[in-house]
Amino acid sequence: MEVQKPSNDAMKHLPLTPLRAIRGVVCLLVLVSTAFMMLVYFGFLGAVIIRLFSIHYSRRVTSFFFGAWLALWPFLFEKINKTKVIFSGETVPDGERILLISNHRTEVDWMYLWDLALRKGRQGYIKYILKSSLMKLPLFGWSFHILEFISVERKWEVDELNMRRMLSSLKDPQDSLWLALFPEGTDFTEQKCIRSQKYAAENGLPVLKHVLLPKTKGFSACLEELRGSLDAVYDVTIGYKPSCPTFFDNASGVNPSEVHMHVQRIPLDNIPTSEDEVTTWLMNRFHLKDQLLSDFDSEGHFPHEGSEGDLSTLRCLVNLVAVIVLTGTCAYLTIFSSIWFKIYVSSVCAYLTAATIFNIRPLPLVSLVKVLFKCKSS
Repeated sequence: MEVQKPSNDAMKHLPLTPLRAIRGVVCLLVLVSTAFMMLVYFGFLGAVIIRLFSIHYSRRVTSFFFGAWLALWPFLFEKINKTKVIFSGETVPDGERILLISNHRTEVDWMYLWDLALRKGRQGYIKYILKSSLMKLPLFGWSFHILEFISVERKWEVDELNMRRMLSSLKDPQDSLWLALFPEGTDFTEQKCIRSQKYAAENGLPVLKHVLLPKTKGFSACLEELRGSLDAVYDVTIGYKPSCPTFFDNASGVNPSEVHMHVQRIPLDNIPTSEDEVTTWLMNRFHLKDQLLSDFDSEGHFPHEGSEGDLSTLRCLVNLVAVIVLTGTCAYLTIFSSIWFKIYVSSVCAYLTAATIFNIRPLPLVSLVKVLFKCKSS
């Protein structure tokens, strides 16, 4: 069976020079150190303290601070590394509550969705459905927990209960929401594609060359639980030039030179309601993605380019300075000020570790009192 390989002979990887490697390491150190200070001072404030009084305002505060930090990544990609991010398809409106589906070419696809979210002012509200092993990453696992990412084992009989519980907590239409899902369930490789093609041929399904067959249970559950509170589904297709990057390729700026994102907005009324029909609909969408990526490989671009503008360099710089000043002040207080700051940081680290491992999220005090009163009455 044929597995299609991208052909971008005119574009080559930039060499990983010592200067680029050092720049990449420095950028990552800045991002990690600022993330740590954001987590222990503002993540704990928003996701724990304020949540005791209001989930809605907890999410707003958490999204404000982490949105500022997440905006550093598009700044790194587009302004420092000079990666061209080219949008095509439809220009989607601001302020919508959406479910976003995307193909999964490489381990960093989810980072480039921040570039789209930033242009819509929603980078702090984007949540991902991701494999549970990523929750164990030092520091990043804490961030995923605070931002209410949904972790899955990729076994529906294990995941269904937790996934539906998390989805039910995201139904409030007052809360902004971009919920991102990669229906393929894993990133694309030749070996995975061959296995997917074999399964498709044996089961009378479309044999795809550029994407894997999507897993439909999670997508169906998202629609079932959230349909009444969503505005649309965004179907995003991502392509890279000259090739799919690794995480450090991104940080050091050696690859990619271009990221192409094709966006289609699909109203909920255009998506069926029964699970069988949703399954067929999603298979058809990935069949279309496969053709779109085939055309991308032969033509070098997606149709209808120019749907989104460039990021403002001035706004990116102002945000960078604000984040560094804010987190730098916190770092100074932690290291050089009263010992109580060190005790606070240590305590928060212990709490975030336990909360991430055991999936702990505090209930608002009013809700907690109601639960206790109900238990006592029964």
